Amino acid sequence: MSEPRLLIVDDEQTFRRNVSAELAHAGFEVEDAAGLDEARHRLSRRRFHVVLLDLRMPDGDGLTLLREIKSATPRTEVVMITAFGVIEEAIRAMKLGAFDFLIKPIGSSELEEALHRATHKQRRDRTFEALRHQVGRLQPDAGFIGESCEVRELLRLTRRVAETDSTVLLRGESGVGKELIASAIHRQSERAHEPFVVVDCAALHENLLQSDLFGHERGAFTGAEELKSGLFEVADQGTIFLDEIGEMTFKLQVQLLRVIESGSFRRLGGTSDIHVDVRVLAATNRALETMIAQGAFRSDLYYRLNVMSIALPPLRSHPEDIPLLIEHFIRNSALLRQRSVRVSAPALERLMRYSWPGNVRELKNVVERALILCEGGVIGPEHLALFLHAPALPAVTHTDEPRCTLVEAERRHIRRILEQCGGHRHRASLALGISERTLYRKLEESARTGF
Repeated sequence: MSEPRLLIVDDEQTFRRNVSAELAHAGFEVEDAAGLDEARHRLSRRRFHVVLLDLRMPDGDGLTLLREIKSATPRTEVVMITAFGVIEEAIRAMKLGAFDFLIKPIGSSELEEALHRATHKQRRDRTFEALRHQVGRLQPDAGFIGESCEVRELLRLTRRVAETDSTVLLRGESGVGKELIASAIHRQSERAHEPFVVVDCAALHENLLQSDLFGHERGAFTGAEELKSGLFEVADQGTIFLDEIGEMTFKLQVQLLRVIESGSFRRLGGTSDIHVDVRVLAATNRALETMIAQGAFRSDLYYRLNVMSIALPPLRSHPEDIPLLIEHFIRNSALLRQRSVRVSAPALERLMRYSWPGNVRELKNVVERALILCEGGVIGPEHLALFLHAPALPAVTHTDEPRCTLVEAERRHIRRILEQCGGHRHRASLALGISERTLYRKLEESARTGF
């Protein structure tokens, strides 16, 4: 937040002038008002991040304006000031929502520190709300699609688990919908109106993941120019979902165990504990028991996470849900643009026979790719062949040519798909069944090695 907006409400002109000059120099955008009515006018004109408000004004009581501000704009922080140090008034102000209560004369450093703390809290609250909105927007409205016995049993167990506040471990192959079930548990729980925060433990390097989870203090490491709140702070009172927990390093496993056991942690570079109330949901497609035997996963963390365990079925175990899923993906695709598309009987038969190693995620990608390739209103088998059966690699024509490695084969396949998609990376990522971020990473690795 650059140049936080500050309104000074005080009847002393000298105080307003001096403080305005000091705080403008400290990085605030400052306006001032000599009375409550003038302050109301300015507050009706624009939003302020912080209001510095005198308790006793010639035209009324500052506590009255405090009530009005907290009622109209609850996120605006109010710092009360007075020349009369009455403890009862300070208590009343804090109960009404004042951020702080300062006694005149106020030193410059004391005032600046109070205002910076207020703007920091205001920034955190704004970020919190933005994240909640973003995460809520990204959750699919329809939830988990299916009418088979396997899906009905899964949803029944999800409802039962949602009634508790226990830690839950979701297990299943990639693409079966573990994040959807985690979201469903949160939405049906008592924490439903609090944040649901998703963390991909496989996506970041250990140090970045540690900073994301627990935050860092200013100056904790090179580039840490300001304090950063971690996702456990963001998720306070809500739910945090740790996807691919098996990819977490041993060091981070120790820190996570401490948070689950004590509800506290320290930011990177911090010296004091931060206490949170967060429900932890975790997911993995790996055999954690094998990892424990190999010394790659802590057994005590496993037992903490595995209080409740839910196994999600692979798509091949309930193929009767495939038509419903296809219909859902077509209906909700952004690629249709007002045209109607259906799946032909031969194409549906082929989709029903396929083993779906990538599960529901793979099915969604296949449908989206077919929509890209299908120029008419019917998806036929020809729109699926390229993806359900990957093209063979070029044959080696010279016996003295070295065989290509698996890495080289992958890179050649990526280049081939890119060419077929006209260099369009988003379409290529859909055709490959990977995220755009993964595609970019693989292309960067290819460029670094000169292949």
